[in-house]
Amino acid sequence: MMRTFARCALIGAGMLSAALAFGQTAQELNNDHKTPGDVLTNGMGYNQQRFSPLKQINPGTIKRLAPLWAFSTNNVTGDEAQATVRDGIIYMTTSRQTFAIDAISGKQVWKNDLEFENDVLRVVCCGIVNRGGAIADGKFVRATLDGQVQALDLKTGKEVWKTKSVDYTDGFSYTGAPQVANGVVLVSTSGAEYGIRGMIEGFDLTTGKSLWRHYNTALPGEPGGDTWPADTASHGGGSGWVTGSYDPDLDLIFWGTGNPAPWDPTSRPGDNLFTDSVVAIRPKTGERIWTYQFTPNDPFDYDGINEMVLADHMVDGKMRKVLMHADRNGFLYVIDRTNGELLSAKPFVNVTWADGVDMKTGRPIESAETKKLRAGLPGWEVSPGAIGGKNWFPMSYSPITKLLYINTLNSAWSYSPIKVEYKRGQRFVGITPKWNFPENRGTLKAIDPVSGKVHWAHDFKIPNWSGTMVTAGNVMFTGAQTGEFLAYDATTGKKLWQFQTGSGVVGQPITWEKDGKQYVTVASGIGGVYSLRIGDERLANVPAGGALWTFALQ
Repeated sequence: MMRTFARCALIGAGMLSAALAFGQTAQELNNDHKTPGDVLTNGMGYNQQRFSPLKQINPGTIKRLAPLWAFSTNNVTGDEAQATVRDGIIYMTTSRQTFAIDAISGKQVWKNDLEFENDVLRVVCCGIVNRGGAIADGKFVRATLDGQVQALDLKTGKEVWKTKSVDYTDGFSYTGAPQVANGVVLVSTSGAEYGIRGMIEGFDLTTGKSLWRHYNTALPGEPGGDTWPADTASHGGGSGWVTGSYDPDLDLIFWGTGNPAPWDPTSRPGDNLFTDSVVAIRPKTGERIWTYQFTPNDPFDYDGINEMVLADHMVDGKMRKVLMHADRNGFLYVIDRTNGELLSAKPFVNVTWADGVDMKTGRPIESAETKKLRAGLPGWEVSPGAIGGKNWFPMSYSPITKLLYINTLNSAWSYSPIKVEYKRGQRFVGITPKWNFPENRGTLKAIDPVSGKVHWAHDFKIPNWSGTMVTAGNVMFTGAQTGEFLAYDATTGKKLWQFQTGSGVVGQPITWEKDGKQYVTVASGIGGVYSLRIGDERLANVPAGGALWTFALQ
């Protein structure tokens, strides 16, 4: 049955706008997408639509878009971060540094260097990267590879507090951006490939004190504990390394949880709750209100961490408060975010591991190929491969076009199981993969979230590993691993503009304004799991080296 562990007596007027209890900063965070001079949080707002109401840059003016400045991050391991903006200062992170940059001149205001032991890099799974921070209450908050959460003074860059959350020698790390909700800083771990017990943790924004932990695997005796055999949940994975979304009116954080460990499922029969799921939790307490699991007993490293985009959207003739999620398993889910009810689940790429999703139970209908794997039979192959129909890089949603803009992936794979035993701080995967890629490994698509209809699409031989961003000016931005920063007409898909940044774009674009002028900012700097582990010889001549670019109309 579909698992929606819910105390779901719904959220009443008493929960209205809980963020307001934390003063003006919370109001600004809630209105982030409506105040385009500042970009305070990952996703350009709590709803993670990555939509801006700015219109100055549009299909008629974009030919005048030109670089204003480029700032070197002096980083060769990959710049995947989304920049944030407050009062004319841009804040940018790498795995080892945080920068404050004057938004108009591109000159450094301050820099904060991180120091950690050399062996930290041994337990970072999928790229020596950081995906950004959050701004609240005069602080810039980020997480670090060695398992700490840090708050810096916005004006000076001096450390306000730093809290050690986890022990990196156990295999934990932080690569994702925090979320700040109702006075609480929320972060979630990476490390499923090292057999961690993944969790989401809440910290007091003022002091850095740990307030609560939500574990993403269920031990015996806990709700969902019967879905794990013996003690497997204690090292069962369940990372949550992409930032959650927040609905202040419901006072709920929606966070995606990752794959169970090891990848080979034979040692962990059962649904393996709460991996590969979205969990809806209270930011003040960590109380779990409801959950929905995308891939029970995941045998394909499909994760469930991809961003949760919130919107009010029409479903079957009725306006619903929805959560939209393009999962690595290849299905695009639309869920009622008030209670976890599944409203739609359509494939957005070629899917052969399942024949569909049962709308009554919410469970995938596993295909003959997946049943072969489960029976231990050779010769099976499924799509998508382990990199997913979409990986961590975020999609965007336009409330004007009512479309999602997604960089999708095309792949198939099979694997051979390898017997593996859990050992603290060591790789805990248990397979040897075999990849199968078509000529075009990626496709940029504009998709109706409910029907799954593709309104327009562009194929790429090398898949895009960058987020998308869309504006009221009807322009959609993204980037290519070969270095191009790209813009398209959001309605027709016509390519409008491009600029070569000099390294692969694997960052997340934003747009903002100052003194009535619109700007666009994106990080460039090849890195991350595709360039490191997939092996694509066509990227051999793409140089490393990070830079933050800002563009404006000339």
